Formats: sequence, C-alpha cells, structure tokens
Amino acid sequence: MSGHSKWSTIKRAKGVTDAKRGALFTKLSKDIVLAAKQGGGDPDMNFRLRLAVDKAKSSNMPLDNINRAIQRAVGGGPGSEDLDEITYEGYGPGGSAILVHAVTSNRNRTASEVRSAFSKGGGNLGESGCVAWNFESKGVVMVDSSSDEDAEEVGLVAMEAEADDVKIEGSSVEIYTLQDKLSEIQDVLADNGVTITNAEISLVPKTTIMLSDKEAEQTLRLLDALEELEDIQKAYTNADFSEEVLVKYSDQ
Repeated sequence: MSGHSKWSTIKRAKGVTDAKRGALFTKLSKDIVLAAKQGGGDPDMNFRLRLAVDKAKSSNMPLDNINRAIQRAVGGGPGSEDLDEITYEGYGPGGSAILVHAVTSNRNRTASEVRSAFSKGGGNLGESGCVAWNFESKGVVMVDSSSDEDAEEVGLVAMEAEADDVKIEGSSVEIYTLQDKLSEIQDVLADNGVTITNAEISLVPKTTIMLSDKEAEQTLRLLDALEELEDIQKAYTNADFSEEVLVKYSDQ
C-alpha cells in the first residue's frame, strides 16, 4: 500500500472539522460538476459521476448539494463553464515525486499558490512531464476488514475478479485495477458482502521512494498544505512512508 494512500486513510478516519467541511464540499462539488459536464447527469450512465457522487455521500455531503452540483453542470448554471483541470508537477523534500491535480477558475491564482506551497514546504515546482511518467491512472478500492483473516479473503475475491494487484496491511486492503474494471470489481466485492471504504480513479506511482523520518514529515506537511488549497483536488506522491512516521504525524 502506498504511503500516501495510508495517510489518506488515516485522515478519513480522523474525520474533518466543521471549519474544513465547507472546503471539502466545494472540492466534491467540483468533481461532480466536471463529471456531469463530461458524461451527462445520470450516475447510472456516467461512471465518473457515480464515483464522485458516492464519494460525496461517504463524506456526508447533503443530497441537495449533490443535486445542485449536477444541475449546475447539465443546466449551464453560474460557474459551470469556467472550471479548468490543471496538473502541476514537482519534487518534495528528499526528491520524492509529487503530482497535483487542480480544478480552478483562475489559473494565475492557482499557479501562484501551488508554487508558494512547494517553496515553503521545502520542495520544487518542476516542468510539465518531469514526474508524470512515474504515475499511471488506476482504479483503487479500499476495504477495512474486521480481521486479518477477513482481509485475506477479500484479497482472494479481488484477485479472482481479475484485479491487477492487492496489498494487505493488517485489516486494511488496497485493491488496484484497470480503470474500466473498477465498476466490475466493486460489484463483485458487494456481491460477496464486502463493505467498501473508498473507491476512486487515482494516480498510482510505478516506483516508490522511502524517505528519512525528517524528509517524510516535511513531505507530509507539504502534501497537506497543497490539499488545503481551495483549487487543489488531490496531491499524489511516490513517497512511501513508514507506519511509525504516519502514526507520529497523525497524532500531532
């Protein structure tokens, strides 16, 4: 399981404060708007929208907010036409690769904020293509089983459904699959009574790098700083953090 995926899981378990919930809903709305614009407003016919809606529901986003975001996209409401998707690439402390997915209505503002976050966090914003080669788009399904034995069973079910890879750590299971097989994997797991914690299309590193404890903590702070920016949907990294570092950082 990649270090940043583990960190994302810890953050979900800790939940979000009321102060951050509004910002989270804004990001989720952007995902819904973009998905609906690209594939239509019916989640049953638009898999990307289905994922966005499922993620919003799992984050306790009100149904009215979800429906408004869909209508904003398909009905051409205010702000539905001025969102751009941008990818920024750079390096974190210790040389880890960082890929940042942004959705913005103001490219200049976003570029300035991302550049500042990299600089303050001990990283460097790079040129287009400098690290993207090390990431590939995959379907990722997270499952938190009640026991190690259950985790092994979940892994076997996923592999029988032709998942690309399964990584198990304790009761946590991370399943990787091709994008176009993600829905099928989800259905197979559901048919076998498996409760899915999270499912998404993610950028997965082909190779990872283990950092020193100091560099790992600096990188975690940089990732947090990037994801706290209004226009940043997700920051990906090929850094692989030790369990000790993650636990120590999450307790701060």
